[in-house]
Amino acid sequence: MIPQTFEQWKQCIVKDCRINLTKEFAEQRLSVYRNEKNPETHRFIALYGEQHLNNIIYWLKQV
Repeated sequence: MIPQTFEQWKQCIVKDCRINLTKEFAEQRLSVYRNEKNPETHRFIALYGEQHLNNIIYWLKQV
């Protein structure tokens, strides 16, 4: 399931993946996802689409 809301995404990250949503985690992920030249960002877009990438960036900013 691809999360559609911040709360769904948060549950996926915290409960399912057991990742703490810290400021450091958010900043690290943002540095990857904001870099259009990063291969990981390209893979993410190929798998989930640009709209989901934009959602993730927005949600990471909330952390």
